[in-house]
Amino acid sequence: MVDYGELDRLGDQIAELSVHIEAATARLLDLLRDFDARGGWNNGFRSCAAWLTWRVGLDAGAARERVRVARALGTLPKLAAALARGEVSYAKVRALTRVATPDTEERLLAVAKAGTADHVERIVRGWRRVDRRAELQDERQQDWSRALHVYPDEDGTVTVRGRLTADQGALLARALEAARETLYPRPRSAETALPDVQNVSAETFPERPTLPQQHADALTLLAETALHHGIDPGTPGERYQVVVHVDAVVLADAEEPGQSVLEDGSRVAADTSQRLACDASRVVMRHDANGEVTEIGARTRTIPPALRRALHHRDRGCRFPGCGVRIAEGHHLRHWARGGPTTLSNLALLCRRHHRAVHVEGYRIERKPDGALAFYRPHGWPIPDVPPAPRVPDDPAAAIKSDNTARGLDADAHTMTPGWRGEQLDVAYAIDVLHPLANPGLYPRESRTE
Repeated sequence: MVDYGELDRLGDQIAELSVHIEAATARLLDLLRDFDARGGWNNGFRSCAAWLTWRVGLDAGAARERVRVARALGTLPKLAAALARGEVSYAKVRALTRVATPDTEERLLAVAKAGTADHVERIVRGWRRVDRRAELQDERQQDWSRALHVYPDEDGTVTVRGRLTADQGALLARALEAARETLYPRPRSAETALPDVQNVSAETFPERPTLPQQHADALTLLAETALHHGIDPGTPGERYQVVVHVDAVVLADAEEPGQSVLEDGSRVAADTSQRLACDASRVVMRHDANGEVTEIGARTRTIPPALRRALHHRDRGCRFPGCGVRIAEGHHLRHWARGGPTTLSNLALLCRRHHRAVHVEGYRIERKPDGALAFYRPHGWPIPDVPPAPRVPDDPAAAIKSDNTARGLDADAHTMTPGWRGEQLDVAYAIDVLHPLANPGLYPRESRTE
């Protein structure tokens, strides 16, 4: 005989535990938002989402969505509080954060409390249609306002400033994203990712380029790619190289006085010259006491082509823990200007960011007797290869409930029950009532269907 009373009690347990899980999810999103804002993932990973895929096993799409929602809730306190109280589910909040603003979150929260997750999704789709129709009214103005300005600043840098139409901007954004993915791809696997080290500030890790800096690098790659594929009829390998003039003593010791300048006379840091010289073509010039050139040697590659192929075959990308970027530069563990040999055992591939970290920021690499590489932070602490194993309580559900109770959550089996009574949802009417821009001109009756 079926014990319906027992089944009802089982259902209540499921509903109550679900409330606690949603409240714990709110706490998780708070921690994630703080971690993201403080750059805690900036230890070899390209983004907070990439760190999540490695540390907690989320797939890339779910990780990006988790970070997006965490960021959005930082400006939506009412939605965040409702999730923390277990009154609405993460699924509803995730949908609402696609359209909610501080001005509209209260009315959208009412929708979440009254309806099911399906109702919320349908309301959000209708809401976004109204938003898109309002945006179309600005398209003509956008077209007339398009412009691009490129001009040099006094310090030698170049400022690029402009405004594109939506479709032009989308095209540029896609191209920049493709170039950025090439320069800063996700880690290849968990084995190459950098672990989360306890009690170590994120500031001790090499500085990860900000998104605008990554876009600057991506735009440079797009320009180089365009020129190398025939836009300019010249020989790109010769015409578009960057030339640095640096004294031998400066290459050997950055503290020594001497020149380290670009072809146009702009000075670059000696550490930068050392980094560039790790993997570049070089021409040795000898000067007399008056600075006149007396002898010019033949141009040679720092790393010969055959050795470079072997290096790329062995390392297959940046060797810095947690990176794995495929576009990388050869780095001499002991710089050739200091007597280091250009041999496979004295070389390692590093991406531009981590190559700079080693030359400029004090990070150090050593090759162990067994051939493995050891990486060290500026203060000497080693950078391990795998994350520490998490401590999981014997009863995770009880631990979640205990933590929520300690935070003041008073939850039962009906905390998250919506107010829906089974009536049909009229999306068109709901949008007319809820959306501040909704009117018959923007949202015609014939288009109000689901």
